[in-house]
Amino acid sequence: MEHTGNKTENTKATALITAVHRERYEILVEQETSDTKLNARLKTGVYYQDKGGEAFPTVGDRVRIQTNRCGDALILETLPRTSVFYRENPTPGMERQAVAANFDYVFLVMSMNHDFNQNRLDRYLTAAWESGATPVVILTKKDLCEEPEYYVNLVERQAPGVAVCAVSAVTGEGMEHVQRYLGAGKTVVLLGSSGVGKSTFVNALCGETVMDTGAIREDDSKGRHTTTYRQMILLSDGSRVIDTPGMRVLGVGDAKCGMDTTFSDIEELAQHCRFRDCRHEKETGCAVQEAVRDGRLPERRLLNYKKLLAEAAHAKRREETARKKQLRSVERKKNPVRKKQYKAE
Repeated sequence: MEHTGNKTENTKATALITAVHRERYEILVEQETSDTKLNARLKTGVYYQDKGGEAFPTVGDRVRIQTNRCGDALILETLPRTSVFYRENPTPGMERQAVAANFDYVFLVMSMNHDFNQNRLDRYLTAAWESGATPVVILTKKDLCEEPEYYVNLVERQAPGVAVCAVSAVTGEGMEHVQRYLGAGKTVVLLGSSGVGKSTFVNALCGETVMDTGAIREDDSKGRHTTTYRQMILLSDGSRVIDTPGMRVLGVGDAKCGMDTTFSDIEELAQHCRFRDCRHEKETGCAVQEAVRDGRLPERRLLNYKKLLAEAAHAKRREETARKKQLRSVERKKNPVRKKQYKAE
């Protein structure tokens, strides 16, 4: 007998991940004429583990799902990404984690106060360029800064060619310059440490309070985390904003492309070193050290370059170790070791 209206009838579709929680995902089913939001879970952890940790879905991912008439959704697979931002996995031996995917711009949010840090900006720029998207520096709290031009000039010298927007999310000053990066079909991801005003910035973009804001300690300009999970906010103009918790374990990974772009001035100087494998320390004919001595290159910048290079090399070794471990795990699952059978004496 044929049964109609079976509640277990399954339908496959494509969906967009809009939020990631500890054990569930919020998704937006794209095929529906109206926005349909559902909760979803993974097909099985083993499936994604077999493909590597980087394959786990994240905010911005497009995924293939299976739904039934009860509204249950199962994530079957993650579709190819156009851009992706990673962070180091705090768990030793585990592969890096995808934080956001399929975005056009990376908004590097930094406040114009004592918390502004040039080394952190280098780190963010490296990760942003490596993601495959375009970085834009957003300098916040313009209404509280006496000399915003100082910070703008500092960023422009440090990151030539990168767009810089000095804004006040409270008064709205400068927010019009941000609009050029938004619009229907555009997706941006926000990166920044806690207390820089990301939540206030998002509220200003939305024109309403959609995120809680936290108080800032006056002695060190730092704040508490107000974003506790990764999420996508849909704006009225059709653009999408991905907000992330303040990064405590932001690494550069094996960011060859990102390093070359962020430190293009050092890479250019290195072309004139006497030795091709120059480490820019005490070698004879080092053009980089010469630039430091005559003031063309800040020593801080060279030291940070070396630090991030060392981190990238370490991350590469760590990723290789994690992948080998993953391959061994998959192989063991495919070919389980049979227990030896012993005959009773």
